[in-house]
Amino acid sequence: MLNRNPSERMSGTSGKVQLTSRVGIPESELRFEFSRSGGPGGQHVNKVSTRVDLVFDLSASQSLNDSQKEMIRRALRTRIDASGRIRISARESRSQWQNRQEVVAKFEKLLRRALTVQRRRVPSTPTAGSRERRVAVKKRRSEVKRHRGRVSLD
Repeated sequence: MLNRNPSERMSGTSGKVQLTSRVGIPESELRFEFSRSGGPGGQHVNKVSTRVDLVFDLSASQSLNDSQKEMIRRALRTRIDASGRIRISARESRSQWQNRQEVVAKFEKLLRRALTVQRRRVPSTPTAGSRERRVAVKKRRSEVKRHRGRVSLD
């Protein structure tokens, strides 16, 4: 069963998109734009504005601190326009409400991934067996190359 209230997708009744346990973006910082969706659909698509664009002004956001904004800027640098806004759209459904739910879910997933701190990779040391195999291959190759050369006529 689908919820009919668009703000119910925003975690509970608080009107926020909850990204982490401590970080939530209020619905007031999100701007929704509606337009006609392209593609097949006949008369319905030509008269109903079902496409939904979510616009989030990262630079003007009061709910994120500077370090979080910087993390998002680094992770989403190709998705942020020159004025510091993130634009996400959804037009899969014929329902404006479903597209609105979809665009909020995309936004939530995108920002959660951007705010996740990536662990540094600790390079592992080669095992004793792998070092021995590497040296054996080098010795074999050295032997092959050493046997190359001029053939004496003696």
